[in-house]
Amino acid sequence: LAGEIGQEYNARVIDGSDPDDDAAFADLLSMVDVIVPFHVSHNAEAEAVDLLIEVQRLKKLLDLDSINEHNYGRICLYLTKTADFMSDPDDYMEMLETAYELFRKQGQFFDALRVALRMGTDEEAIPELFSQVTDAEDNLMKKQMCLLLARQRVNYEIEDDDDEEELNELIGNVKLSEQFLKLAQDLDVMEPKTPEDIYKSHLAETGGFSRRRDTGGAQVDSARANLASTFVNAFVNAGFCQDKLMTPDNEWLYKNKDHGMMSAAASLGSILLWNVEEGLTQIDKFLYSSEDYVKAGAALAVGILSSGVKNDADPALALLSEHIEGDVHIMKCAACTGLGIAYAGAAREEVMDLLLPVVESSEGGATGMLEVSLAALALGMIYVGKCDETVGSTIVQRMMEASDEELDHSHARFLCLGLGLLFLGRMEKADAMIEALKTVEHKISKYAAVVLETCAYAGSGNVLKVQETLHHCTEHLTEDADHQMAAVIGVGLIAMGEDVGSEMALRAFDHLLHYCELPIKRAVPLALAVLHISNPDYGVIDQLSRLSHDPDAEISQNAVLAMGIVSAGTNNSRVAGLLRQLGEFYSKEAGHMFCVRIAQGLLHMGKGLMTLNPVHSDRMLTTPAALGGILVIIHSCLDLKSTLLDKTHYLLYYLTCAMNPRMLVTVNEDMSWRPVTVRVGQAVETVGQAGKPKTITGFQTHSTPVLLGAQERAELGTEEVLSVSSVLEGVVILKDNPDYEEEEGS
Repeated sequence: LAGEIGQEYNARVIDGSDPDDDAAFADLLSMVDVIVPFHVSHNAEAEAVDLLIEVQRLKKLLDLDSINEHNYGRICLYLTKTADFMSDPDDYMEMLETAYELFRKQGQFFDALRVALRMGTDEEAIPELFSQVTDAEDNLMKKQMCLLLARQRVNYEIEDDDDEEELNELIGNVKLSEQFLKLAQDLDVMEPKTPEDIYKSHLAETGGFSRRRDTGGAQVDSARANLASTFVNAFVNAGFCQDKLMTPDNEWLYKNKDHGMMSAAASLGSILLWNVEEGLTQIDKFLYSSEDYVKAGAALAVGILSSGVKNDADPALALLSEHIEGDVHIMKCAACTGLGIAYAGAAREEVMDLLLPVVESSEGGATGMLEVSLAALALGMIYVGKCDETVGSTIVQRMMEASDEELDHSHARFLCLGLGLLFLGRMEKADAMIEALKTVEHKISKYAAVVLETCAYAGSGNVLKVQETLHHCTEHLTEDADHQMAAVIGVGLIAMGEDVGSEMALRAFDHLLHYCELPIKRAVPLALAVLHISNPDYGVIDQLSRLSHDPDAEISQNAVLAMGIVSAGTNNSRVAGLLRQLGEFYSKEAGHMFCVRIAQGLLHMGKGLMTLNPVHSDRMLTTPAALGGILVIIHSCLDLKSTLLDKTHYLLYYLTCAMNPRMLVTVNEDMSWRPVTVRVGQAVETVGQAGKPKTITGFQTHSTPVLLGAQERAELGTEEVLSVSSVLEGVVILKDNPDYEEEEGS
């Protein structure tokens, strides 16, 4: 009967009845009002929800009395998972809003917050939720919600609360470094690693090193190899506050030249990541160096250091503002990038006032355009997903006024990306901007429109948009095909974070590799990387390994870097072996060698304790700042020769926005560690299944802290404690279970 009601309803809408008017459907709705409560009380929640969606009356769920603490979880899970398959943005929002209201009624504020972050309505929802959490024991709930906001990098301040200082510290990630270092000690990986430990060149079959030494020639340090080692060192020891190259003395700094010195000084920021207090004292001495490049690097290091961490003193803003207003080109570039990393997602107006004049300036030819692009990119990162009018109109305005040679500049693409980041994941809100871009009379406007549209629908899994984007790839172009490359990456972007879409995208990429021209093939490895960030899937690594031996230099370089992104922070031994082989295979090619080294650095990032994956909270939320940081790298790979392999390799540090410990730490109310046993296993989809299905499969039992992979999920292994959050990830607060009774005889 339920199915027939839906058909009859649709038939009447087609005949011209107004769907919002109850009178035309009175007979149908009276039946619905009987069927739905029956379904809900007889464990058929999914059918009840489906019926209400058919007749577009989802809000009726909120009035049911039969929803209680036993079945609200199943209904909300079904609502949030089905929302992904809604093509109309209004339906999508309606489903999430319904879930949000249900969670709030049941007092599950943590879950309500997750849904609010998913909808992107967090500005209004956060204060409202915090004001509803009032009871004494709900103080824990507040702390747990703050931890979620910190992971999502939301810039929010709690006022007029008894514990506002403590709560704001949690949102500001102030203790992140402390927890991370404690985890490293617990797992016994404090020992700093050198780049040589990562390359393991003594395992190489060719034995190139030993033979060279016998001839009596001295070892030559090449600048490119040293630069690669700088980055490897920065990624591997990220957040550990000690290493073997930079922290002991300055010798390494002077083994690089010009821009290399800048990246070397900046690597200090990455090594001391999140540890603002101590870090500033170490970086301070370089800020007064006589070399502009070292000074620029130190300025960038200050930005990297405070990535995602809020500090009352605002060191990044204080130290970098003078350089933005100064005249030294390299300092300006460094300061823009540093601010973009430090305040990613924070939407700070003071920073915007600093950077807008840089975007608007029009003197200086090519160097001037580089500053403009980097400032626009930084603004995109700071206002990521915020749809800010001022920033958006300024960037578009600048593109309209720019001369042709300015838009031909290799970094003009970052203007487009900055614009795209503003609307990251905000769907139809970007339509007006896409229209505005059509007025730019340069080939870049096509590229900009594709970037903007794909960013707007990132992670939405919207099938219609995927088809549109694939249409861009049907023409056979050999030059001016930038927009096609952006479209390929766009397919990966739209499908990411959703399993069915990802598998279909993989098949589409196979076809692209067979039938399309070179420019499109070059982007395919990058799109594969976007689909599997920090998640080395067997098939994907295979595919990338094949592409990494491609005769076209750009395809193979992109494939190598993609292997790095896919395996980032996992220490995956298979990838490590493949990268070592590639290192021998390309030992004569400087460009390829650099890519291989960077990939090795990413693979062992944070000694395997970190992830780049922007999707978290049981694969429900995407951190916009993290995804933005990864997109910067992906888009610079579209033109490696003039970005990462040239002078702007420091853009790689944008990855620090996406770095996050992949730990699960359980703590008491006062944030001291409390080890308990947990089961960790492969996550299983349990939507709409009857009974109490198992949520993980093939689990192992560990005691916390533990590391979680991209596809894994954890659950508590004992009944004596309850977790405050419904998702075990990051830092989780525990409370004692009042109903727990010890077993006899123990």
